[in-house]
Amino acid sequence: MRVITFEEPGRVSVNPEPPAELVPGSVRIRTLYSGVSAGTELTAYRGTNPYLTRRWDTERRLFVDGRTHAYPLAGWGYQEVGEVVEAAGDVSDPPVGSLVWGIWGHRAEAVVPAEKVAGHLLPPGADPLPGVFARVGAIALNAVHAADVHLGDQLAVFGQGVIGLLATRLAVLNGARVVAADAIPARLELARRYGAAETFDVRTGSVAEFMRKRVEGADTAIELSGSHHGLHEAIRTVRKGGRVVAAGFYQGEGAGLRLGEEFHHNQVQLISSQIGGVASWLAHRWDVERLQRTFMDLVHAGRVEVAPLVTHVVPAEEAAAAFDLLDKHQSEVLQLAFRFEE
Repeated sequence: MRVITFEEPGRVSVNPEPPAELVPGSVRIRTLYSGVSAGTELTAYRGTNPYLTRRWDTERRLFVDGRTHAYPLAGWGYQEVGEVVEAAGDVSDPPVGSLVWGIWGHRAEAVVPAEKVAGHLLPPGADPLPGVFARVGAIALNAVHAADVHLGDQLAVFGQGVIGLLATRLAVLNGARVVAADAIPARLELARRYGAAETFDVRTGSVAEFMRKRVEGADTAIELSGSHHGLHEAIRTVRKGGRVVAAGFYQGEGAGLRLGEEFHHNQVQLISSQIGGVASWLAHRWDVERLQRTFMDLVHAGRVEVAPLVTHVVPAEEAAAAFDLLDKHQSEVLQLAFRFEE
């Protein structure tokens, strides 16, 4: 068994890992593909993740002195797909031989509670690779829900990486007129394919000024670039009383975020969206599990294409080179997935 490990900032290894014991209520899954969530995993690769320098107090929901995680970090990654190869005697769902998606990290094999993957079956004969999109798709759907999109809303989506492109597509399905913003022409072209009414290359000027010339500003913006400058421009882009959903993973202090300007004068609503939970006003009927299943249902129904987002599928043994590529040439990569072979 092998597991991908962040040994320290900038250093990745693939190490042997002993097989876990199959306990009652569990299944053994052999991994086929494991997807990389570039934004989150680069924080571990670069050493900028707040869990590495601050301790998350789960009871008080505060970051305090200390640290939550320490190197080496084994088995990060949270979007996997694999085959159930063994089940405990008390487990009938999922059945042995089925393909399931779930979260067990960048490792060749895992033993997980059966209840965590029950109902996560891929349709018979389906390509397993789309299974690595369940979590990132849920993140995008969560942000669209937080945006409270209405039919005909003018919506700007900042950042057209994997999650931004999926948010663009889901917002279009929800009836919004989307302007997609990014600095990479190929991603803007994909955004048009995903239904964006207009695209804007942020290297050419201000999204806020562009939208005000057309529709007097956006009703809502979803910020997924993870840049404080992007968040500031999203705030500038919405009209008075508009909403900005901050769904990127922002690192460090907020340089470039000037809250005394449009945020203050236009009474902008700033909402955080994070996959640890759903929008508070939806919590009585939605949860993260439902977000994931809903997204995968859209994929299986052909309403959301994920194949165009896959740019790199590499053997797990090449993990070090893959993360180096992500770190130094992130604009060249959309969805990267590791392939685990026997």
